[in-house]
Amino acid sequence: KKATHPLIIVGQGALARPDGAAVLGQAAKLAVAVNAARADWNGFAVLHTAAARVGGLDVGFVPGEGGRNVAGMLGETDVLFLLGADEIDVAKTGGAFVVYIGTHGDKGAHRANVILPGAAYTEKSGTFVNTEGRVQQTNRAGFAPGEAREDWAILRALSDVLGKKLPFDSLPQLRAKLYAEYPHLARIDHVAAGDPADITRVAKLGGRLNKGTFTSPVKDFYLTNPIARASAVMAECSALAKNGFRQAAE
Repeated sequence: KKATHPLIIVGQGALARPDGAAVLGQAAKLAVAVNAARADWNGFAVLHTAAARVGGLDVGFVPGEGGRNVAGMLGETDVLFLLGADEIDVAKTGGAFVVYIGTHGDKGAHRANVILPGAAYTEKSGTFVNTEGRVQQTNRAGFAPGEAREDWAILRALSDVLGKKLPFDSLPQLRAKLYAEYPHLARIDHVAAGDPADITRVAKLGGRLNKGTFTSPVKDFYLTNPIARASAVMAECSALAKNGFRQAAE
């Protein structure tokens, strides 16, 4: 309580437990108690495990009323679109017809009935939000190989085929609509100020904590995403780490 700038960081692994809401509530309650959430200082943060998750939350990319979360989709959906989703348990997709949009031949691609090759982050211009909420923008370094296309272009083409045409024909048009709906995403390299009242509301979350052990969701630091898993260098680093060799020779 004597700290002038206390900081509470909650890992996503702690929130993925059955008692995740209770864990989040208790952490927020601690933040309020030590004055970590105030007008001049936001000392409460969630450390996410996947790129673009913060950006997804910023644009409300969560199940709507009557919608399903990942667990609800698996095994109970006739058609399943996987947009670079390689971290789910594809064995639970059941008999669903799976359409995969992604860049590497990872788990999602192996399960797919149809693969629509996308562009890697180096092969497209994009807007990203890092784990602290800072908006970042990238430019394409090279073109995607073969028939691969940028994700927005794939979804735009699909919408036309399905008779539900999306209202944009180019990346600038898409960004204009994005910025109109979410103005803070146009403020590149800026972190929007947090509202202490939000932390106070989270602190009121109920539920009981169970006695389960907290474990890290990261099982292999070197193989946390499809691009890393496709890398011979990362595979070597992973093998060295598993065998107790913490430093690889140059």
